[in-house]
Amino acid sequence: MNVALYIARKITFNHEKTFSRFIIRLAIVATAVSVMSMIVTLAFVNGFQQTIAQKVFSFWGHIRVQHYEVDKALVAEETPIIRNDTVEYILHHQPGIEQVQVFATKSAVLAYHREIEGTLFKGVDAHYDSMRLKPYLLQGRWLHWQDSSYAKEIIISTNIAHKLNIQLGDTLRIFFISTDGSGNTYRKLKVVGLYKTGIEEYDKLFAIGDIRLIQLINNWPANAIGGYEVFVQHYKDMDAINAALNQQLPNIWSSKTIRDVYPNIFDWLNIQDVNRNVIFIVMSVVAIINLITCLLILVLERTRMIGILKAIGANDKLIQKIFLLYAWFIAGFGIGIGLIAGLGICWLQQYTGFIKLDESNYYVSVAPVHIIGWQVVLVCVATALITLLALMIPTALVRKIQPVKAITFR
Repeated sequence: MNVALYIARKITFNHEKTFSRFIIRLAIVATAVSVMSMIVTLAFVNGFQQTIAQKVFSFWGHIRVQHYEVDKALVAEETPIIRNDTVEYILHHQPGIEQVQVFATKSAVLAYHREIEGTLFKGVDAHYDSMRLKPYLLQGRWLHWQDSSYAKEIIISTNIAHKLNIQLGDTLRIFFISTDGSGNTYRKLKVVGLYKTGIEEYDKLFAIGDIRLIQLINNWPANAIGGYEVFVQHYKDMDAINAALNQQLPNIWSSKTIRDVYPNIFDWLNIQDVNRNVIFIVMSVVAIINLITCLLILVLERTRMIGILKAIGANDKLIQKIFLLYAWFIAGFGIGIGLIAGLGICWLQQYTGFIKLDESNYYVSVAPVHIIGWQVVLVCVATALITLLALMIPTALVRKIQPVKAITFR
């Protein structure tokens, strides 16, 4: 029979209304709140980073390959470059690359009745993977391609549509701005889709249409493009793949990750890691201090019991083990309750979206959640191990308690 375990269970599940019972409940609640907070924080930070990064990647890919130019703005019209078999071979045969698409952009002004709005017209071709943008297409459809000419259709953001008072199916005029001052050209395009990513940098700027219209306006040959969008299989590999591409591409070509193009968005995402770490530290300290305080009070309250156990021959190691098991029962209950509560809140948010956010500030209207199993397990195991080490401190008091004084202790 395990004496330490038997005594620890007896005093832990004692149903008498004592002061220690209140302290035990308080310690359980504090541990549960700490574990729950860490699980919820992890899930929400993961959700933010995954959802927002996915929006950025879906619109522009993970890597952009285009003409190399020094000191040129990253979000601007590209210098035309002829599609290159060597470059395309490198892109299609680079390990880790999933998909390659062509694009080009041109500055333009959208006009509808008396309203005008500046935009950057992004041209894509018929091979463009529209499924990546489908989640953000709130109304309408994707472009329909014409065999003989360019598609006389356009997709704009709900932001621009609201400013111009445009409805789905309306026809607007798009004025292309000439960079050489030779004059402006306009075309009439039908609005067939309205998108919304929630990222202001995209929604207030970009319209999507046929790349052949840009080639026509700029007098480019049919095989001239602005660059390539590259999608990788695992976004964490994009820096390594980008470095490999820069070593292989011809001199007039350059490769940049989308993090280089929109550093402000990724800097904001990195701040979430700092917030997560701060919450982890605070919650861990709260849990440890509460458990240590709880065990100190329980040791003092059980001073007479310690004295009696020592008087009948129990050694310090056995008594310390009793109180460690005592505290482990408390910590175990707290971790278990925190685990259930944390996962419950995350699943509730996943299925109901009850936590709403200001999309203009957070890029999403509903707080996203992404639960990673190994992180949840790590939180519980790490909390248990740290708690075990911390609880060694108050049990050291057992060695200093003398049996004669302890038995007469009031």
